[in-house]
Amino acid sequence: MTLFYRELGEGPPLIILHGLYGSSDNWLSIARKLSDRYHIYLVDQRNHGQSPHDPVHDFPVLSDDLDEFILEHRLDHVILLGHSMGGKTALFYAVSHPDKTSALVVVDISPRTYHIGQGSGTSFGMHKEMMEAMLHSDVSLLSSRQQVMEALRPAIPQERVRQFLLKNLTRDDNHHFKWKINLPVLYDQLPNILKGLDSYPELKDRQITSFPVLFIKGEKSGYISEEDLPVIHQYFPLAEIEVIADAGHWVHAEQPEVFVKTILDFLA
Repeated sequence: MTLFYRELGEGPPLIILHGLYGSSDNWLSIARKLSDRYHIYLVDQRNHGQSPHDPVHDFPVLSDDLDEFILEHRLDHVILLGHSMGGKTALFYAVSHPDKTSALVVVDISPRTYHIGQGSGTSFGMHKEMMEAMLHSDVSLLSSRQQVMEALRPAIPQERVRQFLLKNLTRDDNHHFKWKINLPVLYDQLPNILKGLDSYPELKDRQITSFPVLFIKGEKSGYISEEDLPVIHQYFPLAEIEVIADAGHWVHAEQPEVFVKTILDFLA
């Protein structure tokens, strides 16, 4: 699959992979802060942004998409930076292609499998509810972004979350609203999006020590807990873990300066 991407900067290649509902747009400000040291590729993963839609959405195919992108652009020894779902893609790629990876930064996600009803801190139950609200709201009948905001309010009361989701709102050829992301497929494939390295027996015994690995956790987020540390070190025995204070799951948006400094210090 040919993925849409944005490109900026010069230096060693660094690929940034967004999370669920995200796109390359969401990471432009971070990329600009890194672009004086690295050649940044901001990729829209399948079923997101301006990349193609497809009925399959799991980490083996997302990893294959990334490998195709790396081969197409003739990149070698790439630095991978992934957030949430994008972090899982980066994890899968790194353990499958350690010879093509020079460093790995995983933002606020664990290598393990998550579950819909597993604790309020991980909010995967909320993801299911948000997708259902978006699917059940016929945005093509609404005439303004504010009307869409109000239509989603009962199911998604957090204004900041609704504003983030509306970054996926666009218009069709008839000037009617529609979602850019492939909502029906992402909803159907949510169980696959929750899977971790531990769901794939062929990856069970992989241990990566050939390149540096950093996990960044938001202090207020529940996606990485103390229970995840053994799982992280099972696959990445030498992994470093940094906690960014006063940040939740969207660490890069909530504490951008500290986030960028953490990455630069690690890669240096």
